[in-house]
Amino acid sequence: MLRSLYSGISGLRAHQTMLDVAGNNIANVNTTAYKGSATQFQDTLSQLSQAAGGPQTTVGGTNPAQVGLGVRVAGISTNFAQGSAQTTGRGTDVMISGDGFFVTQMGGQTIYTRDGSFSPDASGRLVTANGAIVQGWPAVNGQVVQGGTVGDITLPNQAVTPAVATTAASMSGNLPSDAASGTVIVRDINVYDAAGIARKLSLTFTSTGPGAWNVSGDDGSGAVAGTMTASGGTSTFTTSGSMTAAGAFTVGGVTVDLSKLTGFAGMSTSTIDSQNGLQAGTLESWTMAKDGTIVGSFSNGASEALGKIVLATFVNPGGLQKSGASGYQTTFNSGPAQIGSAGSPGMGTLDAGSLEMSNVDLSQEFTNLIVAQRGFQANARIITTSDQVLQELVDLKR
Repeated sequence: MLRSLYSGISGLRAHQTMLDVAGNNIANVNTTAYKGSATQFQDTLSQLSQAAGGPQTTVGGTNPAQVGLGVRVAGISTNFAQGSAQTTGRGTDVMISGDGFFVTQMGGQTIYTRDGSFSPDASGRLVTANGAIVQGWPAVNGQVVQGGTVGDITLPNQAVTPAVATTAASMSGNLPSDAASGTVIVRDINVYDAAGIARKLSLTFTSTGPGAWNVSGDDGSGAVAGTMTASGGTSTFTTSGSMTAAGAFTVGGVTVDLSKLTGFAGMSTSTIDSQNGLQAGTLESWTMAKDGTIVGSFSNGASEALGKIVLATFVNPGGLQKSGASGYQTTFNSGPAQIGSAGSPGMGTLDAGSLEMSNVDLSQEFTNLIVAQRGFQANARIITTSDQVLQELVDLKR
């Protein structure tokens, strides 16, 4: 039989595969984070009809004569180029800008993906669209231990941040140095004990003359008094009561910093501007930083880490095996996963509220369709021509 007949058949098979790959790319043009594939061809074995001959004294050397036996698909490679960003506005949608894959668990199997369309399930775990659980470093008491054991990322709906007792407060602004003797200025602020119970802390400033003030504080457990001068824009404190030269005034275990107070004339702007205590709070919302840290915002105004999403990179990402649902699994040629945090060397950053679009180039894929179609037609003509030659041979004897 003619060798060209089988070469044509191999060409049909190879170009059919090319058509299949191009068609799959086009079908996934709107698949989140889909990575397009490309087909590579190579020739098959060649039949040697004449070996090479070495040069002689009177005869030159000859090249080998070989007849090719067709074509085959050498490989189908995945293009991991970055896809375009699509803004969704959903806080649970996450896009990787740069290299890396999200790590997920599905039925005890580790799956890697770049599809960041996540959402919480009924247990509060962050999951992909097909139910794979997103992995990361959970936070313990608001602290993420990087490099520790990777586990499920959970967003606890009933999370509570504990109360924090007030130990320090600070004042700022101005006490008027020209205030008449006997002028009283009262400033209040709520402070908290270790159980989160609020109590009112009051500071009372009573003018005793130009630039001189008596200070008393009371939080319901007893008053503390002292004196101070605040003239010329600086504050000087006596050592009476609990007041010190550094400007600290202690009332009921709360140290109030008075060092920022000034004593210029004509302005009364003093205020207790901060205190470090908090009531207990419940989780209200959360946001994600570019390094993958999920930060919860609580009803008491506190913010703390709930966990951190990890990324994985590979020496040879092209060696990963597609497992469906936009997921990949490791193979012997991909190398093991290298786990780290977003933004670390060799890993991309995360953008919340966006998704990565497919990197399929439609113009290129339609061109590939034309090339594959013409290649298929040409190989079909090889078979037709070979058949005509065989028919001529059959017709030699009539």
